Amino acid sequence: MTDAGSATDDAGTDAGAWASLFSGGKDSSWALYRALERGLPVERLVTVHPDGDSYMYHVPETRLAGLAAESIGIPLLEVEPGDLGAETAADSGRQGDVELEPLEAALRELDAELPGGIAGLTAGAVESEYQTSRVEAMADRLGADVFAPLWQRDPRELAEAMLDAGFEVTIIQVAAAGLDESWLGRRLDAGALAELEELNEDYGVHVLGEGGEFETLVTDGPHMDRPLELEYTTEWEGTRGRVRVEDAWLGE
Repeated sequence: MTDAGSATDDAGTDAGAWASLFSGGKDSSWALYRALERGLPVERLVTVHPDGDSYMYHVPETRLAGLAAESIGIPLLEVEPGDLGAETAADSGRQGDVELEPLEAALRELDAELPGGIAGLTAGAVESEYQTSRVEAMADRLGADVFAPLWQRDPRELAEAMLDAGFEVTIIQVAAAGLDESWLGRRLDAGALAELEELNEDYGVHVLGEGGEFETLVTDGPHMDRPLELEYTTEWEGTRGRVRVEDAWLGE
């Protein structure tokens, strides 16, 4: 896996295009942003729309990836999930493998379509070996590199780098002790980071929400021409909740 510190200086000039595994959340958006900064020729964003809970993918509000892609100015490839079946869903390891199959099939088609094929993938992995090992294995089968600038980096430093770069990040789902309904729709800023560090000490909440403790949507950033504007309601189920976007558009 290629990280921000070890990517080859000529990676942006290699034959072939890059595809960005993209959900619209902060981690995949940061991987895309850092790849563009580095000059990697990202020619497609690729979004999987999971049906229900997923071990592999960011789940909430992935349908907004189309608006984000329009603002970013890179075409979006959308991938629908396959049918897991009850037996597969009961086996976490098998589920991850099966969840990857529609994505790999779509990337193989894209590899045949793009001049020079797919040279590499960007990934927003931070600490999950479960996800990372599968993405790396898929990239190997495709003959592609992986650029993962968040991999094993300090969570607080990453969060601060995102804010310093001008990312506007909204929390759209929470599912961890210490995170109540007030976090839904909240902007991830310096104050929120300070509180998350306290929650990390008290409850073990990961500062970046690794493991689905919270999910985010990037509504603006230096890689976007126009911000995402949202109208939404919130849903709370006692210990977890989510933002339900009712309307979304690109602002001025």
